[in-house]
Amino acid sequence: QVQLVESGGGLVQAGGSLRLSCAASRSIFSINVLGWYRQAPGKQRELVASITNGGSTNYADFVKGRFTISRDSAKNTVYLEMNSLKSEDTAVYYCNGVQYGVDYWGKGTLVTVSS
Repeated sequence: QVQLVESGGGLVQAGGSLRLSCAASRSIFSINVLGWYRQAPGKQRELVASITNGGSTNYADFVKGRFTISRDSAKNTVYLEMNSLKSEDTAVYYCNGVQYGVDYWGKGTLVTVSS
């Protein structure tokens, strides 16, 4: 079992920045992939960025150059640094972990970008 707890969401103006955190209940190196997804009202959940336990990263095209995923193994935490935020980035952001083929989800944190 893996518990994931997100934090860091909030209201920000367009062009601003936020950093989301995802704290895991166990060593992040024991989790094959950690990622951030988002779901906007009326839309499907979509992948934003992910990082493997080997350190490889993957980004959705719509965030490349603006968002950065990183990790702190000492804190068992994964971060999503979001810059140059746009109104279309407004969504609930979820942390996801995949361990031995099983998906684990956090409860999400709301990011609202005002234009």
